[in-house]
Amino acid sequence: MSMDDVKTRGLVLLGCGKMGSAMLKGWLDGGLPASSVTVLAPRPSEWVKATGVNINTDLPDNPAVVLLAVKPQKMAEALPTLTSLGNGSTVFLSVAAGLTLANYEEMLGADTPIVRAMPNTPAAVGRGITGIVGNAAVSAAQLDLADTLLQAVGQVVRLENEGQMRALTAVSGCGPAYVFHLIETMAAAGEKAGLSADLALQLARATVAGAGHLAENSEETPTQLRINVTSPNGVTAEALRVLMDEKDGFPPLLDRAIQAAMARDAELGQ
Repeated sequence: MSMDDVKTRGLVLLGCGKMGSAMLKGWLDGGLPASSVTVLAPRPSEWVKATGVNINTDLPDNPAVVLLAVKPQKMAEALPTLTSLGNGSTVFLSVAAGLTLANYEEMLGADTPIVRAMPNTPAAVGRGITGIVGNAAVSAAQLDLADTLLQAVGQVVRLENEGQMRALTAVSGCGPAYVFHLIETMAAAGEKAGLSADLALQLARATVAGAGHLAENSEETPTQLRINVTSPNGVTAEALRVLMDEKDGFPPLLDRAIQAAMARDAELGQ
């Protein structure tokens, strides 16, 4: 199964909010014909309408892929419209948090090829990272196709088992919000220290973006990069003494945040 199959058999996009729209844009920019896409959404945006895709029309008889991009709380309500495509050769690709492969098999049929994926919001600018895992009904070619589709919005990693999805969700799925909050708090601290609000925000935003770019592109580890910028007994070292405190610093705080995110993810999947 390949992108040629998607072009000829079609792709159905259930839900077209920010994530669904980001993926749709990536596919169209990559050469997928708008006529091959059917979007099912109660309130499609003006941008979606302008793309020329089919909107809320009859489903293709045997689409190659159905992308499930509605919120997990809405899935039980929205999915029954697609159950006729279950137990066939259509691959269901879900980007909803919390819902397990078993949840989907119960709704669609045990022989339905299903791939769970967890992208993150930088997908909106083509810089996302997505983890994927398939059920027993997914062939290697179908998993390759899911990988290819998701590369339209960034990097893709394949998980060893579904049990890793919860941790991935808490780290990279939720992670952009942690970084945005870091920018917020750095800016607030800078303003409190005497900078103007605009300048503090500019400094915090550029620092986090630049450091992230350096970390991703450097051959050195983040640990070594931190060491490189930390002079012994210097200013940075004193700040890190506070941030790296094993009792009250960043490591135990972030660990608690990750554990809380995983617990909530488990609740959503029940």
